[in-house]
Amino acid sequence: MSEAIERVELVITGKVQGVFFRQSALGEAQRLGLLGYVRNLSDGSVEAVVEGAVEAVNAFEAWCRRGPIFARVEEVQARRGPPRGEFRTFRVER
Repeated sequence: MSEAIERVELVITGKVQGVFFRQSALGEAQRLGLLGYVRNLSDGSVEAVVEGAVEAVNAFEAWCRRGPIFARVEEVQARRGPPRGEFRTFRVER
């Protein structure tokens, strides 16, 4: 039986830009074997879209709720859905 795969789109608000959030998220996503991207949004928030094993996606979301050491996460909005299979890697978008 194959492992369940999920997609989650996250918007993280708080002090999340200029604190190595994207680079730290890249390392966490790679460690968990996830595909997708992370990027800064113009309103000061960070968006991350990940696909992978449900357990890994949940672990990444939990990490985003804490963030790296210098971040101060205030809120994480999450929208789950079926994977689209559009990613081959996890990357930081500029």
